[in-house]
Amino acid sequence: MTATDRRHALFFFAIAFFVLAAGFGLRDPWPADEPRFVLVAKQMVESGDFLFPHRGQELYPDKPPIYFWLLSAAFGLVGSWRWSFLLPSLLSAMGTLALTWDLGRRLWSPRAGLWAAIAVLAALQFVYQAKRAQIDPTLVFLTTLSFYGLCRHLLLGPHWRWWLAGCFAAGLGVVTKGVGFLPMLALVPFALLARRGWQGLAPMGTGNGWRWAAGALAFFAAIGLWLGPVLAVGLSSGNPEHAEYLRNILFKQTAQRYADPWHHSEPFWYFGQVIMLFWLPFSLALPWLAKPWARAWRERDARVWLPLAWVVLVLLFFSASEGKRDMYILPALPALALAAAPFLDAISGRRGLRLAVMVFTSLLAALLLAVGALGLWSDVGLFARQVAERGLGDEVRWIWGMLATVGGLSLLAVALARLRRALAACALLLALLWSGYGFVVHPVLDDESSARELMQRTRVLAGPEATVGLVDWKEQNLLQAVGPVAEFGFRAPPALQLQRARAWLMADPGSRLLLAQRTDALACVDFDAAADARPVGMANRREWWLLGQAALQGCSAEATRVD
Repeated sequence: MTATDRRHALFFFAIAFFVLAAGFGLRDPWPADEPRFVLVAKQMVESGDFLFPHRGQELYPDKPPIYFWLLSAAFGLVGSWRWSFLLPSLLSAMGTLALTWDLGRRLWSPRAGLWAAIAVLAALQFVYQAKRAQIDPTLVFLTTLSFYGLCRHLLLGPHWRWWLAGCFAAGLGVVTKGVGFLPMLALVPFALLARRGWQGLAPMGTGNGWRWAAGALAFFAAIGLWLGPVLAVGLSSGNPEHAEYLRNILFKQTAQRYADPWHHSEPFWYFGQVIMLFWLPFSLALPWLAKPWARAWRERDARVWLPLAWVVLVLLFFSASEGKRDMYILPALPALALAAAPFLDAISGRRGLRLAVMVFTSLLAALLLAVGALGLWSDVGLFARQVAERGLGDEVRWIWGMLATVGGLSLLAVALARLRRALAACALLLALLWSGYGFVVHPVLDDESSARELMQRTRVLAGPEATVGLVDWKEQNLLQAVGPVAEFGFRAPPALQLQRARAWLMADPGSRLLLAQRTDALACVDFDAAADARPVGMANRREWWLLGQAALQGCSAEATRVD
C-alpha cells in the first residue's frame, strides 16, 4: 500500500469518525429500545448480576446479554451513562468500516477497499443505526468480523487461525442476537463454487477434517461462555423465574420468533424496498453493477460471487419469515459493498450513475430546504401538531434552521459541482445532514425524547424525601429517576399496576406519591378535580401526572380489578 493510499484511508476514517460521532454526549437514551437496554445494563452494574438481566424487578429475557455487558464496560470506562451509552455503537461502526476496507484491499486493491468502505458509510441505514444505542451495530460488527475471518481463509488462505476466529466471532454474534450465525452460511456457496472449480478460492488440500471441525468447537465455545454459566445457575437454583427466563430466551426469542412471529408482519419482497430506499445512495449503483457481476459469473470469480451469494442467502433467510424489520438485513451491507468494490471506481465515472446521484442529491436537498422553510415561516398544521404533541417550544426553530441550511447549501453544491462532481455534492449533503442531526437534533429533542427533565421536575414537585411510585411507566422513567422510587412491574397491565400502587400508597400516604401517564387504562384516576393531582409535563408524547391519595378515591379495589 502506497503513501497515497494510506493518506486517502486516513482521510476517509477521519471523516467517518466525525460523521458517526457527531452529537456524542449531547443526549440521553431515547425510546424505543435505548432506555430499556441502558436500564438493564445499569441494573447489572448496580446489582452485580451479569447473568440474568433485569428490567426493574422483573427478569428481562428478550435479548442475550453481550450488548448489556458492553454497555456496562463502556460505563466502567467512562463513568457516565450519557457519555458512554453510544460508545459500543460508535466503535462497532468504525470497526465494521475498517474490516470492510481491509478485506477489500486484500481481495483487490487499496482503492477498491476504500470504495467498499465508502459504500457502507454512504448507506443511510448504516449511519442512522450507528447513532443509536441498539444491538444491531454491534451485531453487524461481529457478523462482519466473522465474514472477514471466513474470507481470509476461504478466499485468501488457507488461514486456519482466521477460520477459527471467524467461527468464534459468529458464536459471539449468536449470544449478541440469535442470528449471529449467519456468516456460517457462506460455507454453502463456498462448497458449491469449490466443487465447480471457480477461480479465487483458496486451495484447501485434503486431510484437514480436524481443522474444519475445530471451527465448530470455536463457534460453540463462544456461545458456551454465556450459555454454560447461565444454564448451570438457572437449572440448579430452583428459581422458577430462572426457568422461565431460559425457556423464553432459548426458544421464544429465537426459533419461535422466526417460525411464528407475533409482530412486524411484512410481505416476502419487503427487504427489496429496504435495500432500494434505506441503502441509498449506495443502492443507486446496483443497476450499473449488473453487467460487471454477470461478467464475474462468466469468469467464475469467487471473490465477487462468494460475498454476493451470501447476501442472497441472508435475504432469503429473513424473507422466509413473516416477521421482518428493516434492520434485520443490515449485516449483509458490508458483503454487498465488497462484491461491488472492484467495479465502483469505474462505474463512478458513468454519466448515468452521476446523473442518478445528482437527482437524488437535488431531491433530498430540496425536500430538506422546503421542510425547514415551512417550519420557520409558516404555521403548517402537520408540523404544528407534531411540535405540540412533543411539548416543544421555540427551540424547535433550530431544527428547521438546520434543515433549511443543509438543503440550501447542498443545492448550491449541486449547482456548482454539476454532473462532473455529483458524487462530491452528495457526500457533502450526507456529511452536513448527519452532522446537523447530531449537533442540533440531539440536544434540541433530548428533553422531550428522554425522561431526564420530566424526572427532575417530578422530584422537585414531590420533594427530596418522598418516594415516587411509577405506574404504567416506561423504561426511561426508571432509568432517569431522581431520588427514591418504587415500581409495580413493567409487563403487568396498567390496572394491575395501579391496584398494587394504590395499596402501597395507602400504607404511607404522607411520604409516598405516584407518577402516572394519563391514559384510558387509568380512567378511575381523578386527574382534573383532585387537589393533589399535579401535571408534571409532556415527555415521549405522553402526559404525566403526580398523584396523591385524593386522586385515587375513585380507584377502589373493585375499580382496579384485573379480570
